[in-house]
Amino acid sequence: LMHEALHSWPVEVLGRVLPRLLRIIFDINARFLGKLGSQPGGGTELQRKLSLVDETGERRVRMAYLAVLASHSVNGVSALHSELMKQSIFADFAKLWPERFNNKTNGITPRRWLAQANPGLAQLLDQRIGRGWRRQLDQLEGLKAAIELPGFLGAFRRVKRQNKERLAALVQKRLGVSLDTNALFDVQVKRIHEYKRQLLNVLHVITRYRRILDQPDAQWVPRVVVFAGKAASAYYMAKLVIRLINDVAELVNNDPRVGDKLKVVFIPNYSVSLAEVIIPAADLSEQISTAGTEASGTGNMKFGLNGALTIGTLDGANVEMREHVGEDNIFIFGHTAEEVAGLRARGYQPREWLEEDDELAGVLDMLASGTFSPGEPARYQPIVDTLVNWGDHYLLLADYRSYVDTQDRVDALYRAEDEWTRKAVLNVAGMGFFSSDRTIAEYAHSIWHSTPVQVPAPNVTD
Repeated sequence: LMHEALHSWPVEVLGRVLPRLLRIIFDINARFLGKLGSQPGGGTELQRKLSLVDETGERRVRMAYLAVLASHSVNGVSALHSELMKQSIFADFAKLWPERFNNKTNGITPRRWLAQANPGLAQLLDQRIGRGWRRQLDQLEGLKAAIELPGFLGAFRRVKRQNKERLAALVQKRLGVSLDTNALFDVQVKRIHEYKRQLLNVLHVITRYRRILDQPDAQWVPRVVVFAGKAASAYYMAKLVIRLINDVAELVNNDPRVGDKLKVVFIPNYSVSLAEVIIPAADLSEQISTAGTEASGTGNMKFGLNGALTIGTLDGANVEMREHVGEDNIFIFGHTAEEVAGLRARGYQPREWLEEDDELAGVLDMLASGTFSPGEPARYQPIVDTLVNWGDHYLLLADYRSYVDTQDRVDALYRAEDEWTRKAVLNVAGMGFFSSDRTIAEYAHSIWHSTPVQVPAPNVTD
């Protein structure tokens, strides 16, 4: 109500209503602190820490605390998120009311993100394990027995190729860029934000570009790197990263020394409809946020369900995806959430990581020298300063070497066609847990205490 008031109500109405809203919050807080003070250990220090009103400096209402106080159940949306929530922002509340905190890992609907978005794969699954996976996604486990059936891996690859051809046609029409569908399609589509680290992906693209120029005759695994996503209109750094992606694409895609060894595209106007074309075409899913920053994510689940292998940090639901698809079938890199916290506590110095990695230094030199913006050489100096001089808050430099080395492992596996396809199938087979049907059933059972109404399955023929 307060959020709506601040953004849409006339000033004269605000002047009458907001004081009353604040009075209600202050009354709730007074009653809460009074009860807290009467409990063993509920002294002044704990009352100060749990007060709904932050009294340090300018007084502020702690809206998240108010939500916890008013709720009978509080959950995170992945196992890691729920644990971090109990260890950090709500640690004192979790000690006070441990029974109130729980986890509900996010899920996605297979009807949209597989049956509708990827009809070729849906048909293949129907042939191998039946149609029941649409309502009971854990039936995908049956794919494990199909891997060694004659012709199955080839059929799976043909579906992937058709999806890549569909995306390539869209890119050709919208951007005028021709894509080699034999190449590895490396995809990162999500909101543009520093913690999601599209910039780390770009640093790898530049690394790859420099390597190709150094050894143009080497046997490179061709790669198409696809970006899409929107940035908040006032988010300067996010928009600068979008501009950098497009500038890198302009140079790389038109360099005759590179050819089809590397292509980069940023597809504008990202939407659900566009995602339904992009995601089924992906070979590699980029889920590379700094560990401890992503609550859960659902893009990672959508990609896995459509047969992409994930390269990612142990962040959000990536942790649980690794458990369900198998450690050997996912590319994990970088510092863990605990290691990130430790680095920051010790005083993270990004320049130290830069000085120990000549390849990283070369990449940042290209950014700083205006290689990708010759008409405006200093265009990307703010990015370099953010990484080197202003603290690199999201630890790109600390994770760079692990990320690039893991990308080399991706190349090596992609050369082994059948082994890559087996792992892709095992990713699909392991995604049964990540259905939104399971998530909603958990909410219904343990939070809402309601019994879902059983409805007959629809007569679907397509």
